[in-house]
Amino acid sequence: MDISDTIQALDRLARNIWWTWNQDARGIFGELSPRTWQNVYHNPVAILHEVSDTELRTRLMEPDYAKRVADVLAEFEAYLNSQDTWVIREAPDLAERRIAYFSAEFGLHETLPIAAGGLGVLAGDHIKSASDLGLDFCGITLFYREGYFQQSINQDNWQTEYYNQLNPRNLPMDAVLNSEGEPLICSVDIATDTVQFRSWRINVGRCPLYLLDTNLPENPSQYRDLTLRVYGGDSTTRIQQEILLGIGGVKLLRALGETPSVFHMNEGHAAFLALELIRERMAAGDDFDAALSATREESIFTTHTPVPAGHDRFHPGLMSYALNRYEQHLSLSHKDLMALGRLNADDEDETFCMTVLALNTARNANGVSELHGAVSREMWQGKYDVPVDDVPIGHVTNGIHLLGWMSKPARDFWQTRLVAGEPFHEKINCPEFWARVNDPEFISDEELWALRYRLRRELIDFTRSRLIDDPKAREGDFITLDHLLDADTLTIGFARRFATYKRAPLIFDQFEKVAKLAKDADRPVQFIYAGKAHPADEEGKRFIQKIAHLSKHSELAGHLVFIENYDIQIGRMLVGGCDVWLNNPRRPLEASGTSGMKTAAHGGLNCSIMDGWWREVFDGENGFSIGGDEHPDNIEEQDRLDSENLFRALSEEVIPTFYDRDQAGLPRKWIHKMRHAMATIAPQYNTWRMVQDYSRKYYQV
Repeated sequence: MDISDTIQALDRLARNIWWTWNQDARGIFGELSPRTWQNVYHNPVAILHEVSDTELRTRLMEPDYAKRVADVLAEFEAYLNSQDTWVIREAPDLAERRIAYFSAEFGLHETLPIAAGGLGVLAGDHIKSASDLGLDFCGITLFYREGYFQQSINQDNWQTEYYNQLNPRNLPMDAVLNSEGEPLICSVDIATDTVQFRSWRINVGRCPLYLLDTNLPENPSQYRDLTLRVYGGDSTTRIQQEILLGIGGVKLLRALGETPSVFHMNEGHAAFLALELIRERMAAGDDFDAALSATREESIFTTHTPVPAGHDRFHPGLMSYALNRYEQHLSLSHKDLMALGRLNADDEDETFCMTVLALNTARNANGVSELHGAVSREMWQGKYDVPVDDVPIGHVTNGIHLLGWMSKPARDFWQTRLVAGEPFHEKINCPEFWARVNDPEFISDEELWALRYRLRRELIDFTRSRLIDDPKAREGDFITLDHLLDADTLTIGFARRFATYKRAPLIFDQFEKVAKLAKDADRPVQFIYAGKAHPADEEGKRFIQKIAHLSKHSELAGHLVFIENYDIQIGRMLVGGCDVWLNNPRRPLEASGTSGMKTAAHGGLNCSIMDGWWREVFDGENGFSIGGDEHPDNIEEQDRLDSENLFRALSEEVIPTFYDRDQAGLPRKWIHKMRHAMATIAPQYNTWRMVQDYSRKYYQV
């Protein structure tokens, strides 16, 4: 391959986010301009715009760099063209059956901040593993040109929000074009208007992700801004976004000539797609019952919300307004339409629930953990009027895309344990590989403990650099910040959405006791927090304010840090570097949770309430539990008891085990827990297993 061909291949690679789960690929772009790489959120497309053709050609004359580029490009092409995938081997009937996965958000990489939290990250990991496994799979979402908000903490330690414009030219995405090479324009009826939209394509390995965009000059301003922000605006904006996602998404697929065998609704936000499928059937001559039955046969639904108040509900008047023109094409009375989203079809005052719509129009429904499935069956029993155990809602426990979250030191560490030539992206997900971790001859205690030290140091250096790069820090003492935190100290991490049920400050309810623990000269503890509260969540912002204040103006100063502007990069650093991942939601409100799954391959241990996924995997030896497998019904009593149990777990189990060292300075009991966590969590709680579960249980039916 000559240099011109190599440059073309690099551009193709830059426009396929396969590089988000291949550190070697990221490395060949990042070293072209390390400072720019940091400033553009590790975006290869932006790097190639920064580096001139002359500079790139010259760099490719370096034999060592040229070889590394060639190796990455060869690996990329082999991945795209492989015929030896899980689908081909284990599920060949799915090889040419398109799965269309609709989600209001996709968390793919810090370059593309179009997700608000765990739902989007789960969707991003889902499509990455669908690509790895060889599924014929596509995603549908919206292109939020201001994305999710950027966070700043002001002088009062209060979260403030600002937004950056996303420019498709500088992102790993391409316009979807028609046969004439012009942007493909589709339309959807919203309220009394016909709204035009275009779309963008992100290549996620082998799978396309389509992003719908209403920012077109032919649309009135209120519709141009419909795709401005993730979950932006009021309920009117929300229902209009969901009409675009569901109905518009189906229209786009039809314009592309797509006929998916399965429409997968990830949460109720996407449920309007069922209306369009019903409309298509009725337009082709089916009556309503036949159209509904056919729609059910090709639709499945995943719910993520364990409380009734968390499900989207729209007032009847808003439904009449938002679907005003669309109803005319549906050949369905307003009453019958509303009945699709009501528990009581005859109650004209009942709101329209998107989850009820999804349950009524899907052949299968599932929660995202065993406990969440049980909670969902109990929550929706009244809809089905059958015993709780017979409510048709199953479960598929969430997972994470292991390679996408694995740090480079961890990847390098594990890759050397493979037999030469073995496909790393497959072997790293296999239980047989992780079962060997319990064998000291495969990996010694010394090697595992050295990995932990390296990752902890990497996190500390990263945290210091983030604080020093903060403009507000320039008014302070650089030297102090550059000595903040300690590489020998037990490091506990907490990073996620600051939804109030996640109770971020719970440990600080025992403040004096925790401060004493943290400052113990022989067995110190340090905490690193990060996260965003929704702009309308005042209580979540107060949680941030409390933690940020304690980090600066309390006895915990120096032992507690809050990193602002949480994103996927920060999450990736914390799950790699922390010794303990703290998770203390108010049970049973954590439907699954996935952040703690990301620590296992790095040797981190979970300390968690027995909720969501942790309730399934905890066996007493692979981490730490906060309390038992039950909870009081009274919220105040639950919070009090959980706070006490959390402190007890830290003081009586976590800290003593971490600091119990032998003559060689190794915490043997801690390392035993590390090994067992790796063996029980990494091969099971990943999206390879999760997508295989969806394929066997729902996609193949």
